[in-house]
Amino acid sequence: MSSSAQAQLDAAVLQQGDAATGWLERQFSRLFLGLVYPQIWEDPVVDMAALEIAPSDHLVCIASGSCNLLSYLTAGPASVTAVDLSPAHVALGQLKLAAARSLPDYAAFYQFFGRADMPSNLPLYERYIMPNLGLDARDYWEGRQLFNRRISVFQKGFYHYGVLGRFLGAVHLVAGLGRVSFAPLLAARSVQEQQVFFDQKIAPLFDMWLVRKLAGFRAALFGLGIPPAQYDKLAADGDGDVLPVLRERVRKLMCDFPIRENYFAWQAFARGYDPAPDGSLPPYLQQRNFQALRDNAERGRIVNRSFTDQLEQEPDGSKQGYILLDAQDWMNDSQLNALWQQITRTATPGAKVIFRTGGTEDILPGRVAPAILDRWSYDLEVSEKGTKQDRSAIYGAFHLYRFQG
Repeated sequence: MSSSAQAQLDAAVLQQGDAATGWLERQFSRLFLGLVYPQIWEDPVVDMAALEIAPSDHLVCIASGSCNLLSYLTAGPASVTAVDLSPAHVALGQLKLAAARSLPDYAAFYQFFGRADMPSNLPLYERYIMPNLGLDARDYWEGRQLFNRRISVFQKGFYHYGVLGRFLGAVHLVAGLGRVSFAPLLAARSVQEQQVFFDQKIAPLFDMWLVRKLAGFRAALFGLGIPPAQYDKLAADGDGDVLPVLRERVRKLMCDFPIRENYFAWQAFARGYDPAPDGSLPPYLQQRNFQALRDNAERGRIVNRSFTDQLEQEPDGSKQGYILLDAQDWMNDSQLNALWQQITRTATPGAKVIFRTGGTEDILPGRVAPAILDRWSYDLEVSEKGTKQDRSAIYGAFHLYRFQG
């Protein structure tokens, strides 16, 4: 990948901290030169309910695994522009958009991204998707890792790859050391059964010496895409100890939603989607949404630049929705103010900004200049509802701001 991509990532991640933290941040930023998230870990159903997407809306989001980009398109907005500093994430988003436009039917689309582990996915790519990919994306997927083209991961279980996929593999290894199988959880017929499984099988794992030792390293959560600055916010919610915070987040993922309705839990504990005909899927992978996705795919685009840089190119008063994921947890005050200056300039009255935080507290008051933030109102009711309903359970809170004009 190019040195310019590395420079963009370093600018986003590196803070003005001590030397040890700076070294960790540089290692973290290098992870994003490759694939980190094969699937996004923010619930697009929560996003879409909060955004109330209208046909005239122009949205800007961070791409990550692009499940959000494609899911928003099923709601029929005027446009969705996705940005990402990871060239691999950009290539993944472009692959998904090309597949939505060009694969022959829903069955092929579901097989490619829902199963993502079948030998016949390579012929689908070569016949339908590759001819419709831009040059950069094609170069990425045709590029080689060791002895295979990158696209071969869709034959071998795509969701086992990327930094997150390998992190989840390590989680399964630790669970195996504790003699824990997730099969009873995936077969549970009630939330009560899920809670019993957590109490009896999972909670004791957090008392293992290995788990406690690993949790004390700030780099231990790089596999979840959590840089040192965000790790510190998580630990603050546990009075300096990240372990009770992680324990509660895992409990929520396992126990707060029926397992059959939570594809995030399936990804974590089965490393794939529920294969049942009525199994839980992201909105963009659901059969009922496929035609809308195909019809609207041309309204989506993805670019390799920062959110702030992209907004600097957009006209005044041209956007109605902004989806920041958890990126603000990475930012210093200067970066936050530059971002919100551009958001405020490009927003129309009533525009919405949604984001998540690793900790439970809103990070904007006291950091974004009052002259900017006072033009926005915080929607406590929608924020609390989104926090409660977000099935991924990774984050401390969901937040919504509305532009007052």
